[in-house]
Amino acid sequence: MTAPLVDVRGLVKHFPGERAFFGLGAAKPAVRAVDGVSFAIREGTTLGLVGESGSGKSTVARTLLRLIEPTAGAVLFDGADVLRLGRTELRALRRKMQIVFQDPYGSLNPRMTVRATLREPIVIHKLAVGDAIAKRVRTLLDEVGLDAQYADAYPHELSGGQRQRVGIARALSVEPRFIVCDEPVSALDVSVQAQVLNLLAELQRRHRLTYLFIAHDLAVVKHIADEVAVMYLGKIVERGPAEALYRAPRHPYTASLLSAVPVPDPAAPSRRIVLQGDVPSPANPPPGCPFHPRCPHPKKNERCRTEPPALVEVAAGQIAACHFAKEPMNTRE
Repeated sequence: MTAPLVDVRGLVKHFPGERAFFGLGAAKPAVRAVDGVSFAIREGTTLGLVGESGSGKSTVARTLLRLIEPTAGAVLFDGADVLRLGRTELRALRRKMQIVFQDPYGSLNPRMTVRATLREPIVIHKLAVGDAIAKRVRTLLDEVGLDAQYADAYPHELSGGQRQRVGIARALSVEPRFIVCDEPVSALDVSVQAQVLNLLAELQRRHRLTYLFIAHDLAVVKHIADEVAVMYLGKIVERGPAEALYRAPRHPYTASLLSAVPVPDPAAPSRRIVLQGDVPSPANPPPGCPFHPRCPHPKKNERCRTEPPALVEVAAGQIAACHFAKEPMNTRE
């Protein structure tokens, strides 16, 4: 088997806690936003990273791209450790690793036209000169399904879906191999979501792109991911092939997320798993299994409250961090 294009090993990102005000009282503990995350993505495939808000998904994305510096760990891209590269080497790597942000309006410069937005990275990385730049801009617009007339438009003149297409075109402009899609459809209407997902899938086939697709909705990830990793409180609690994970989730948190996915057949029986309480603070995670305060598992016991479960293989390629992970959980009755 060939080596993965992206290999994340023990990634950690802790943000320092607030200092005591004028030395009065104790300083707050560090926020464990990402706490030992590992995964690998093969070239030309998609890993879906799923979890509630505050689980650490976006911090993983920004850390592995070095938009923020990690506390510990390693990120290998095509065999090179991204976290050890100097400024010059990292600048060259930016071409190969790009990101599409969640907010298509906030990620674009409101003072720049679409043409200027797409020209900028091409010029910075010296990928074309003269008339070839204009040709490349036209090609990019065509690839993401935008008419050439939008080249002179500003972000506020575009719809949300059109702005996100511009964001995707900007990421494609430097001919990357790996793209982080950080909740790229969560701010869009449902009908537009499907269009953007289809576009990303088509671009992946055409350019053999590799995606890390971040979302909080397992229904969205189901249509694009080859593998799925589920995050909770800074840790991956389950990971495996998408088909196996959707068919037989092994962690109660995964099962609860899947139970919220709408089913097109209204006659199909379902059992909605409603979690109690909120996600605990990553500055003060609970002892034992981090999910135990909200866990609906009928066999939850004292071991869950005191002993952190390890990630163990429970099926071919499927791992989960639960003391009862070898028992598949059903979200449908």
